[in-house]
Amino acid sequence: QVRLVESGGGLVQPGGSLRLSCATSGRIFSIYAMGWYRQAPGKQREWVASITTGGSTNYADSVKGRFTISRDNANTVYLQMNSLKPEDTAVYYCNMGTVYWGQGTQVTVSS
Repeated sequence: QVRLVESGGGLVQPGGSLRLSCATSGRIFSIYAMGWYRQAPGKQREWVASITTGGSTNYADSVKGRFTISRDNANTVYLQMNSLKPEDTAVYYCNMGTVYWGQGTQVTVSS
């Protein structure tokens, strides 16, 4: 059974940093593109960053220059978040191949 588990969320002050991890397990036979999404209370879930099987990255304008997505092994992904802002507060979700999702991890940036 395929499973994605995010970790690394928590409470941080504005300007601080967090590193999210997404561990994948189960019957995964291919390398997939990976992505991070987030959903703030009362708001639409939005795409944050993605990384292709070849390592190419893309970022939403709202996080460009502050967040870095990376992978160290097939289907293992991280999100380094620097210079955090209150508007970054959300539940962050890991995605694999557009079809698999983690349970989410809460990131709260205090004002």
